[in-house]
Amino acid sequence: MSDILKIEIEDGIATLTMNRPGKRNAMCDELLNAIDAFFSNPPEGVKVVILTGVEGHYCSGLDLSEHQQRDAEGTMRHSRGWHAIMDKIQYGGLPVVSAMFGAVIGGGLELATSTHVRIAEPSTIFQLPEGKRGIYVGGGASVRVGRILGADRMVEMMLTGRKYGAEEGLALGLTHYSVGEGEAMALARKLAGQIASNAPLSNYIMIQALSRIEDMAKADGLFTESLCAALTQTSPDAIEGLQAFLQKRDPRFG
Repeated sequence: MSDILKIEIEDGIATLTMNRPGKRNAMCDELLNAIDAFFSNPPEGVKVVILTGVEGHYCSGLDLSEHQQRDAEGTMRHSRGWHAIMDKIQYGGLPVVSAMFGAVIGGGLELATSTHVRIAEPSTIFQLPEGKRGIYVGGGASVRVGRILGADRMVEMMLTGRKYGAEEGLALGLTHYSVGEGEAMALARKLAGQIASNAPLSNYIMIQALSRIEDMAKADGLFTESLCAALTQTSPDAIEGLQAFLQKRDPRFG
């Protein structure tokens, strides 16, 4: 793995740091491929991932200085490649926590909204500036950001190039936590530790099921919920969780 994505693993938590100093961690194919490689084959023992950046920025989106002019088919295939990687982050089975500050712009926002827990410092800026570049989002924002904001608010955001800060992002759902300067990583590690202590199957089912249930008709969603309950509540971890509760101790999940 190149230094473009720094990886540190401790106590089952992998910290992935996007490392493009001077570029506000703008996304290029090399960085995207490094993220893809990690989530395609995560190291054994990793239970939770923290995703962040260097030099006060999370990710400023597509690196326009390295943008390649493609025909319609090439652009579509490139976009679908982004979709595949973002899906791998969202549905790969590992809970992912984003520690955000500075630029969370364009593709950076698409990346962040593919993660499961988002923390923003006061310097955070959420923006979709594609309209100012004469282009349209291609990394999944239509779906992931659109579901958070709703179509009406996202249209306004894209038409005007509007920027949202951390507190506004918290109110809108772009982030789940708004913290003080320099506090994002500390909270990310704390939350990652809590998540890592959950039963692995429960974490996996929550990641896989909930966003898909949102797509389903009510009856289909309820049936899927029952299947998920059956899988988790009959697992060895469920037995251990109940015994730990009755014995007033912390559970020891596999």
